[in-house]
Amino acid sequence: MNAIVSVTSDWAIGNEGHLIVPNRDDMRRFVALTTGATVLMGRTTFESFPNGPLKGRRNVVVTRQPSYGSDHPGIECAHSLDAALELVAPDEEGRGVWLIGGERLYRSLLPRCERCYVTRNRTSVPADAYFPNLDADPDWELEEVEEGGVTNAGVAFDFATYRNLALGF
Repeated sequence: MNAIVSVTSDWAIGNEGHLIVPNRDDMRRFVALTTGATVLMGRTTFESFPNGPLKGRRNVVVTRQPSYGSDHPGIECAHSLDAALELVAPDEEGRGVWLIGGERLYRSLLPRCERCYVTRNRTSVPADAYFPNLDADPDWELEEVEEGGVTNAGVAFDFATYRNLALGF
């Protein structure tokens, strides 16, 4: 399993359930990396998608709400982390599994990820959700940095790939 996230300079990822830095290049990268794979997300992340389940991907949603999912075609629900991991296990060897948010799920499952693909937006904005600072975590090592660019709003960014040393990758 890999994680993918877009962060600000202070590792913020969201505010009131929304992404905080509009970045078309980040979205293109997200689509390119996750299409054809399984995406694993929390309920709030799923509900932030304006058009429902992500097309071209297997959508697995983790929620503690026992009846959630029956009115959302195109998703599979897991009502615990263990159940979610069982659902995605068959894909581990196949087309891949991507952890895509939110904050609580990232914090719980990041140690199980081999790599983390981070769009680093060089800005700080109001936020209420944060990703763990991989630069300060000895279990994670910066593996590669790709040049990004500048968003339409003038925010510089790059693409960083971190690898999980604790898993031996």
